[in-house]
Amino acid sequence: MSYTKEDILRIAKEENVRFIRLQFTDLLGTIKNVEIPVSQLEKALDNKMMFDGSSIEGYVRIEESDMYLVPDLETWVIFPWVREDRIARLICDVYMPDGTPFAGDPRNILKRVLKEAEEMGYTSMNVGPEPEFFLFKTDEKGNPTMELNDQGGYFDLAPTDLGENCRREIVLTLEEMGFEIEASHHEVAPGQHEIDFKYAKAIKAADQIQTFKLVVKTIARQHGLHATFMPKPLYGVSGSGMHCHQSLFKGKTNAFYDEKDELGLSQDARHYMAGILTHARAFAAVTNPTVNSYKRLVPGYEAPCYVAWSSSNRSPMIRIPASRGISTRVEVRNPDPAANPYLALAVMLKAGLDGIKRKLPLVQPVDRNIYVMSDEERIEEGIPSLPVDLKEAIGELVRSDIMADALGDHAMTHFYELKAIEWDMFRMQVHQWERDQYMTLY
Repeated sequence: MSYTKEDILRIAKEENVRFIRLQFTDLLGTIKNVEIPVSQLEKALDNKMMFDGSSIEGYVRIEESDMYLVPDLETWVIFPWVREDRIARLICDVYMPDGTPFAGDPRNILKRVLKEAEEMGYTSMNVGPEPEFFLFKTDEKGNPTMELNDQGGYFDLAPTDLGENCRREIVLTLEEMGFEIEASHHEVAPGQHEIDFKYAKAIKAADQIQTFKLVVKTIARQHGLHATFMPKPLYGVSGSGMHCHQSLFKGKTNAFYDEKDELGLSQDARHYMAGILTHARAFAAVTNPTVNSYKRLVPGYEAPCYVAWSSSNRSPMIRIPASRGISTRVEVRNPDPAANPYLALAVMLKAGLDGIKRKLPLVQPVDRNIYVMSDEERIEEGIPSLPVDLKEAIGELVRSDIMADALGDHAMTHFYELKAIEWDMFRMQVHQWERDQYMTLY
């Protein structure tokens, strides 16, 4: 919905809004806020609100820390769960004092890659994300336990699915905040849930993912539950993904559809997929950004660990959903909900655009179940694997010129440094599995 400065000032007064959270996202995908009283709202709407960028992960050094928050007026929303002394939210872009977009702001990075798509004739990238999450019970202090809220399975209902009331309130809250919810259901694993909302243009879709996470965690807490978007919180069950349906448009025309093609796919769609597959190993560190992400990307749990595509099979990384015409789209299945949505969409779009620019040929589809294929069969079919751990993923990332161009020097340098530290912290830790295996054996 479009708002003017005057609209927002009027609504804030009418709805007794007392505080405004100026929201932005750091490189790791964490939501950050600068909260201001309503008396400072006009100043914020005039783009005069500064903050200290040196305190934000992956931003700038202390000697160059002054930065400006520039609100996107279309993101104005009042939080429904606060009824007195109400709180509103504006998502912001981050700018330098000289008026230039900050190179390390994930939202600006996505905008820059979208500009490249626009220069190639594409007016928009539409994205339909499917973020999954787990609900765990909390203890008497409100801390998460490892006890699941239910033992339900795919599409189960109450009384098996005890998270149904929580999930229903999440849906109602999201709808009150302007989301168009398409489906809500229990996922495969006990305690696992999915709520699907309507596709949107890329920037709005990334904004909605961040808002979705905030709402899910907030409402879950009110139900005495802890919601986590950790990709693989439990051994032996499916992890949480964030499949991203995506398509490019030229005006009102879906550039991915060709009614004359046997699969209904245009050459743009085929080249785009070829680009995604070509750069999949390089962008995995962004779409699957944690040590834990690679515990999900293993055979046997419906997560795609092989770089391939199909129009009928969910074991490859890319699937083509059945809808055609204006709904023709590519479903990239490896991203998980720990990903920074702005960066994840930026690197996937960049990969796809590179495929279109270079007219990369699309390999043959794999319509067999890749999970049951032997290593020799996969090699013979030319099916690579995604990285097996974060170390391999960040190594692939820094060797890619295309990913360096997508992220820019600042973000690439800081993202790599943060992830290298994360890997070192993990590899030097002694885990309970090791003690269980080796303490009495040696």
